[in-house]
Amino acid sequence: MQNLKFYNRKSVERLISFRDGEVKLGEKLNFISALEELEKIDAEFVIFGIPEDIGVRANHGKAGTSKAWEAFLKAFLNVQHNQYLDRKIILLGKIHTSEEMEKAGNIDPSDPNYHQKLGDLVEKIDAKVSEVVKQVISAGKTPIIIGGGHNNAFGNIKGAAAGFEKPVNILNIDAHTDLRSTEYRHSGNGFSYALKKGILKKYFVFGLHENYTSRTIFEELGNSEDLDFTLFEELKKGDLLSVFQKNLEFVKQERFGLEVDCDSIAYFPSSAISPTGFSLEDARDLVREAAKEKNCSYLHLCEAVVQEGFPTGKALSYLVTDFIKAVKHA
Repeated sequence: MQNLKFYNRKSVERLISFRDGEVKLGEKLNFISALEELEKIDAEFVIFGIPEDIGVRANHGKAGTSKAWEAFLKAFLNVQHNQYLDRKIILLGKIHTSEEMEKAGNIDPSDPNYHQKLGDLVEKIDAKVSEVVKQVISAGKTPIIIGGGHNNAFGNIKGAAAGFEKPVNILNIDAHTDLRSTEYRHSGNGFSYALKKGILKKYFVFGLHENYTSRTIFEELGNSEDLDFTLFEELKKGDLLSVFQKNLEFVKQERFGLEVDCDSIAYFPSSAISPTGFSLEDARDLVREAAKEKNCSYLHLCEAVVQEGFPTGKALSYLVTDFIKAVKHA
């Protein structure tokens, strides 16, 4: 498949720190060489990356999300394989984005159509992402997607809706709604496009920030029975999980995807880093809680960037392993 670079054991061995008496997760992962093989492998989870930051740049954001996948991989492969993490996982590979990234780098930022041209490239990546997610879900497995920008939510939703053959719900842990206008594709309108295409049914934003949500967006949220949110400013520390469990009721009766934008985590290096938000421990609790629901159908971590002095890869790895451990066996 031209949309995907498949990994194999040999391609990841260089990232594994082997030690006598220890077994690392990277030594126990499954690999395939074609998506048609997905149904033949007895595994619950399928992990792949989207190394791009075109959607972020198209949304006037901070570049760098393209490096999160490699950082995650280095940490994830070296997690201990023990009785607490003994699940069957396929490490799929990464979406081919090098061509789009090169083209994006060659567009002159002074070009009056700069952002529109970036949006055209985002649409090409949308198509690749949606096809992979569709194939994974059609094979009865749970995709775990490491971005990349939040623009990839649209590809995730499109692929999930195609795999389930019906619109899906989304619970988005995010400081923003990403419901901006649909003049061209970027990281701030993945959910707007999904609603417009009729593939997103119910949408809930948990931890929305008052300061970065427009009056127009608040009005849109208030005028639809299929859209809802909880403000970060209204959350009290001791009530976090109980409120989250209540909010899950909005989406959990049908298949839903779990989107986690790293800008919702305070001081987490991201395209829109914030000095306020959930702690990483809070985020881990929320991911675990959502993963317990039988209709939770995928996990997408996005907007993370690599920054010196912060273990971005290890942080993402904790969120992924929390999700895997919490999902109930089929």
